[in-house]
Amino acid sequence: MSDTSPGPDEVRHVARLARVAISEEDAEQFAGQFADILGYFETLDEVPEVERDTDLVNVMREDEIRDSLEQEDALANASESEEGYFKGPNVS
Repeated sequence: MSDTSPGPDEVRHVARLARVAISEEDAEQFAGQFADILGYFETLDEVPEVERDTDLVNVMREDEIRDSLEQEDALANASESEEGYFKGPNVS
């Protein structure tokens, strides 16, 4: 575990800044939990890096220019339309 793990004083300070009421028991408990979390991050630092053998390639298809729907066809299944546009519910 890290030597700079936050203690109950730091937990109470952060709680004050966040305007959160915290009991002494919670401050002790959170300090321990923060120390555990920092320990997990230290464990992640120990994971070796993996070298990338190949370059990334685009696996998406190339864009194709195609004719789009006519306005009437696009609005054919709309429950409501008005003046050539989709009509939705009013939002207030």
